Amino acid sequence: MTGRGSAAAATDKAPGQESVHPEAAGAAHGTQRPDASRGRGALRRVLGRAVPFLATRRRVLVGLACWSLLESGQTFLGGYGVAMALDRGFLDGRPAVGLAWLAVAGVAVVAGGVATDRMFRRLADLVEPLRDGLVRRVVTGAVRGSVSGAADRTAVSRLTHQTEAARDGFAGLVLVLRSFVFTCAGALLGLMALAPALLLVVLPPLAVGLALFAAALGPMAARQREFLHADEQLAERFGEIVPGLRDVVACGAQERTALAATELIEAQTRAARSLARWAAVRTLALALSAQLPIVLLLAAAPWLLRQGVTAGALLGALTYLTQALLPALHTLMTGLGAAGARLLVILDHLTGGSGSGSRPGERAAEEDEDAERVPVRAPRMELRAVTFAYGPGARPVVDGLDLVVEPGEHLAVVGPSGIGKSTLFALMGGLLAPDSGDIRLDGVPVRRSPGRYASAYTRALIPQEAYVFTGSLRENLLYLCPGGAPSTAVESAAAVIGLEPLVQRLGGLDAPVDPAALSQGERQLVALTRAYLSPARLVLLDEASCHLDPAAEARAEHAFATRPGTLIVIAHRLTSARRASRVLVLDGVHATSGSHEDLLVRSELYRDLVGHWEAGTEAETGAATG
Repeated sequence: MTGRGSAAAATDKAPGQESVHPEAAGAAHGTQRPDASRGRGALRRVLGRAVPFLATRRRVLVGLACWSLLESGQTFLGGYGVAMALDRGFLDGRPAVGLAWLAVAGVAVVAGGVATDRMFRRLADLVEPLRDGLVRRVVTGAVRGSVSGAADRTAVSRLTHQTEAARDGFAGLVLVLRSFVFTCAGALLGLMALAPALLLVVLPPLAVGLALFAAALGPMAARQREFLHADEQLAERFGEIVPGLRDVVACGAQERTALAATELIEAQTRAARSLARWAAVRTLALALSAQLPIVLLLAAAPWLLRQGVTAGALLGALTYLTQALLPALHTLMTGLGAAGARLLVILDHLTGGSGSGSRPGERAAEEDEDAERVPVRAPRMELRAVTFAYGPGARPVVDGLDLVVEPGEHLAVVGPSGIGKSTLFALMGGLLAPDSGDIRLDGVPVRRSPGRYASAYTRALIPQEAYVFTGSLRENLLYLCPGGAPSTAVESAAAVIGLEPLVQRLGGLDAPVDPAALSQGERQLVALTRAYLSPARLVLLDEASCHLDPAAEARAEHAFATRPGTLIVIAHRLTSARRASRVLVLDGVHATSGSHEDLLVRSELYRDLVGHWEAGTEAETGAATG
């Protein structure tokens, strides 16, 4: 083993480092451009789930339809009343009759308003169950995913932004479709009642515009999915950056961090522009279906009059077009083209459709499939000329390091505080990518491990600050076991690591855990037992037992040393280094490895560290006996 390792001036903790089983994630945060076929696929999937949902709410749908019939009558009488008022009233010299017909149209408007009020009251019975079901699905999936080790960073976005958008979008879609259907029916019946020849002028452009709009719905949904995916990636990236923002600034990594975020912002901007271009197609469809019939009706007025169409019928037709069809079409295309496409994508996303919207539970199932492809054996870790610095102008924390850790080996890493030990572990775990050089696990780059979640089965990184979440002790211990584990295996792991006293104190494995009530040592025991139970065959202990007493630390390290797999630990006690089959010493300039006895001869820094450890042990012993 050869190489160099330079010291970091302040800290060797990676910015935002808090992962316990980092995924092989280093690919650029790009967005894959969906096509119209994916939009149609999403439509089929959503309709397949919508039909059973709506079938259980027939009474609500019938109530909405009944109240909507009054609005259809309002539309019919609005144009027909104006035509009759002109033809049979004012033009016929009977103003009282004309006023009476206008009064009928006015009464229809009032009745339509009452129907709208009743319809809104029934709408909640259809919309709120949808939102409640989506919330339950998201929360359940996120909790199950977290317990199984498939932590879902996008759950908050789906629970807050997307479920509320789905509720509002669904309510708007119901209103839009209901209004268009009944308004269009009332207007077309009115045109037919006035003069069938009017339909020859109105129907062709109306049909062409609607056909164009329908053809654009698939691409619009695809662009909406692209925008949603970019938005989620940006939210996930900022969720990773914000907790470690102070460390990013302290380590001079602002430029690197800003560059990664800028790429995602630009991807979101491109998706928004693409979506806007398809909005222009929606505007064209609206012009064809709603504006063109008005122009054609005015242009064809002489011909229509020769066909026997009365002046009142023409005015009634204009009333239908301008006061009914034009607003209804505008609302339909705006709502269905924007909110409807977004609703389609969100519902497909939340209910487990294709793409990034698969549920955490489904991702856990994908992990199980990956686990079958990942060989359960001790891996070989290899570092080739690895260099890493927190920022372009910063001094390298790891500089040209070459290292090979053989399968099943127990390696201890030692060195002064701040020398780069935790950064090295973050590189090995895949949390950080080297500026140059290569890190391989069984010949595969750690940032591109086989399978989407294969890293959870090949390596586990346990940091110094152990993470314990609110829940049962069993759920905490099975956090890195996507497939779960038998109770006997959990009990055996707790006994081997030394967790049994805590299990008994809490009242069993299924007892609730209050993280704030645990000591730092107890938290570390929980994290160590969690890693021991995991399928990972490379375990990285980043001072993960520093809060344990020497006896408890020895017990935990012995358990991992006898467990199948490769073990790499940051040693903070002499006994931990002695237990290792090989020790790696980082001194800020060179990296040296060898056995404990060999390094006592070859490495002055290691002799100093051993002397420091022995002095500390003697001081602790003296204080205890005194």
